[in-house]
Amino acid sequence: MNRYDSVEEGVKEPQERTFSALPPARGRGFAQTWWGRAWLAALEDGALDKEQVRSGHRLARVGAVGAVSVRPGRITAVVEDDDRTPHRADVLLERLSDAQWDRFLDLAVERAGHVAALLDREMPPHLVEDAETAGIDLLPGLGDLEAECDCGAWDHCGHTAAVCYQVARLLDQDPFVLLLLRGRAEQALLDGLQARATAPEGGSEPPRAEGVDAAEAYAAGSILPPLPAAPELPEEPGVPPSLDTEAPPPPGVDPAALEVLAARTAAMAHLLLAEALHERSGRSASMAELTVGQDAARLAAGVLEGPQAADGSAMAAADRLAAGSGRSREQLASAARAWRHGGAAALSVCEEEWTVAGGELARARAALDAAWEEDERPVLRARGNRWTVVGAGCQLRLGRDGRWWPYREEGDRWMPAGDAAHDPATALAVARPDGEEALP
Repeated sequence: MNRYDSVEEGVKEPQERTFSALPPARGRGFAQTWWGRAWLAALEDGALDKEQVRSGHRLARVGAVGAVSVRPGRITAVVEDDDRTPHRADVLLERLSDAQWDRFLDLAVERAGHVAALLDREMPPHLVEDAETAGIDLLPGLGDLEAECDCGAWDHCGHTAAVCYQVARLLDQDPFVLLLLRGRAEQALLDGLQARATAPEGGSEPPRAEGVDAAEAYAAGSILPPLPAAPELPEEPGVPPSLDTEAPPPPGVDPAALEVLAARTAAMAHLLLAEALHERSGRSASMAELTVGQDAARLAAGVLEGPQAADGSAMAAADRLAAGSGRSREQLASAARAWRHGGAAALSVCEEEWTVAGGELARARAALDAAWEEDERPVLRARGNRWTVVGAGCQLRLGRDGRWWPYREEGDRWMPAGDAAHDPATALAVARPDGEEALP
């Protein structure tokens, strides 16, 4: 037994969930959610043999993965080769410590939206970011997914990669699968959250005073208390209070003008907060390194969203940004949406068409060939780094880093449709219109 297996005292058997074998993944990618794609990125970026990853992708797509067992620290499944030879494949992920779980639960109850999202089978991105800041990695990173298989491979083989692809589908349906793998079952987590949410204010422990005692701070010398966590960015600016009163306004005061001014101030405050939190997103370089075109797209991403987007002042600001960056208003809208999906890398894919040749072209064709079975592969028309699905209004664009970006035809323009993915099928599934089950 190793550090990945459950060895908690007082528990005779590790908590475990078993999922029936999933049907073949025909016509769809393996991860639709951002956390599912992050799971696959840990596999695809960390595996040493990319050919084995492609083999696992193919095995998972045809339904070669049997029932999947998930318990703290370990995933187990039987995977059949093309000749129907079964192999036991295990994927290991280190469990969080009890202290890390305590910190995670404290973070989760700080915002009511976090708990509500988890109950709705959603993984709140801000909860994951706050946990990372506190030293708690929920999602795996490079090299975190370790592999064991009876085929004798020392790194990820096609069997363990197939298990990872299948687990991405399970994570899409229920992020508690990841939390169980990290060491806590759903009911234990919910009990812990409930205990914290209902704890009486006047409990046995006295409330901790905010801040640090001055004498302690002086004695600590250069050791400073940690800064508070950055606030969460609201989805849209707040609504100013109504100025309707029965009393007449003072002379020279126009209530309607004040309401407009208050609304514009709220929108500007929201934009300034978004800029202040920009560095935490990890989606671009520092402000000083941005070109004029990149900075205009960044600013437009804040202006062209939320209820103020149709405001006359917002549109005037967008027009100034478009003119200053040499774009039309439509081009600026495309650039702003690309920026929201992936910063400078996504903006480059949106606005630059380049020729794929040599080894890059060979790798791109291999990825496209492996993404679908022969009878479900869409008809693609290639031009430069752009592959358009014939008759479907969807497009894949290859970035210079090897990732695929989904695009959707809106009117007479191609618009960014989502974040990048290493798997072309996953990216294209994002670009499909809602409700469309398969590509022609």
